[in-house]
Amino acid sequence: MNNLQARRRAIRHLLNEREPQDAMAAYYAFHHADDKTSMFLSPADVEANPAMPVDGYVALSRTGIDLFRPLVTMRLPIDHDPRAGQSAVDLIGRVFTPGQPVILSIPARYRPLIDALFDVQTDELLRLYVLDPARFEPIINVLVTRSIGPGGLPRYSIRSSQNGEEEIVATASLNWQSPRFGEIAVNTHPRYRRQGRGRSVVAALSSYLLDSGRTPLYVVSDDNHASIALAESVGFADSGAREYLLQATLKERAEGVKKA
Repeated sequence: MNNLQARRRAIRHLLNEREPQDAMAAYYAFHHADDKTSMFLSPADVEANPAMPVDGYVALSRTGIDLFRPLVTMRLPIDHDPRAGQSAVDLIGRVFTPGQPVILSIPARYRPLIDALFDVQTDELLRLYVLDPARFEPIINVLVTRSIGPGGLPRYSIRSSQNGEEEIVATASLNWQSPRFGEIAVNTHPRYRRQGRGRSVVAALSSYLLDSGRTPLYVVSDDNHASIALAESVGFADSGAREYLLQATLKERAEGVKKA
C-alpha cells in the first residue's frame, strides 16, 4: 500500500470529518497537499496485506508553521483497544528517528504515552471552540479589508496610519480549510487590543466560512483568557475537546521502541 491515496482510504474509518474534534486531524490526513504529506499505518503488516484492517496512523505534514520540523497528527491503536499500547509504540518507533525534532498535535488522552516516548521541550494545552450560528451576529466594520493569504486562503485585516506609517492593527486568517471546517487564527497589535478590532476581523472571516458552507473553529491556549473572551463574544462555544501542541524529540532509548 505505497500509494498515499490508498492509505488515506484505509484510515477513513478512524476519523469522522463531520466532528469538530476530528476536523484538524482529518484535514491533514485527507486534504493537505500530497507532496507535503507522509503517512504511516498500523499494523506494519498492512503494507504487505492491504485487506488487513488499519487500527492507527501517523501523518507528517510540511507546513508554514516550521520549515524544519514536520507537524505530526495521529490516531493510535489504543483508541480501539486499551491493550494495544505496544502497537502504538511500534508505530511511533517506525516513524521517528531518536532526536528528530517534530511538532506534535495530539488529543489530550495520548499525553501519557507521548511523555514516555518523547522528550518534550514545550507544551501548550489547547481548547477547541466551535461557532454557534444561533449566537453569531455579523459585525459591519468598514475598516475591515479582505486579501489573499498563503495558499490562496482569504484573510481579513484592519490597518491604521495614525502614526504616519501604515501598520496592521488586526488580522484574522485561516490555519487550514477543509470542505466542512476552517480554523481561524487572529493576531491583534498590542497597542490596539480590547478595542474590538480583533473581534471585527474574526467575525468577518467567520461570515466567509459560514457563507461557504463551513463551520468556523477557533483553537486557543487554555490560559489565554483574552482570546477566549474574544471567541465567546463572537459566538464561539467550547466544544470540550482538548489537544496538546508539543515541540518534542523521540527519546534515544524510549522503552519498547524498536526501529524497523
